[in-house]
Amino acid sequence: MKVLAIVPAFNEEACLANTIAHLTSTCPEVDYLVVNDGSRDGTARIIRSHHLHGASLPINTGLTSAFKLGMKYAQRHGYDAVVQFDADGQHLPEYIPVMAQALDERKADVVIASRFLDGSVKPSGARGIGSRLITLLIKLTTGTTITDPTSGMRMYSRDMIDLFATSFDCAPEPDMVALIARKYGPVVEIQATMRERQGGESYLNLGNVLKYMARTCLSILMQRVLR
Repeated sequence: MKVLAIVPAFNEEACLANTIAHLTSTCPEVDYLVVNDGSRDGTARIIRSHHLHGASLPINTGLTSAFKLGMKYAQRHGYDAVVQFDADGQHLPEYIPVMAQALDERKADVVIASRFLDGSVKPSGARGIGSRLITLLIKLTTGTTITDPTSGMRMYSRDMIDLFATSFDCAPEPDMVALIARKYGPVVEIQATMRERQGGESYLNLGNVLKYMARTCLSILMQRVLR
């Protein structure tokens, strides 16, 4: 299976080089594309100085645009699968082969690396409450149980590469995962652990978390009616 890791990066100079080094040393058979989403720090300099395979957008356009750029690249270069991989070092590349195996053997369109699948860890805090609510809404609207809907480490099939590359309204978010589970192929999970951010700062303060969760829940409900 020919797999591409799409690594969106916004102001990730502190950990980007180490993240890519870990990815390439652990999974040398997996290609990667760093998408520098108009970073204002030294992310572009890190890409140049470390000779990383990447593309730089002139302004910050957000995760969706950066990810779609990667999907277009994957489509044009004939990849069989894409894995969404954070630049901040939270995701462990050791799980990529496990995800690829699940994608193939279970004929899935999306494989999610879940922190909560085996029940040993429970979602907590405001994000945990929101995550459980999203899980419930996806179950009610699709019949599929997704224990970690906000996990950012997801693998997509070739059909999903084509969908994301050609559709204007596809985003790498839980509401799109719900739509895929309802209208396309299976969405499955594998158990995984994730690290804390290895550098830089997250934009997910409490206010942003609450807005994100509310917007996601509303989108899942609305698309059930409209799509």
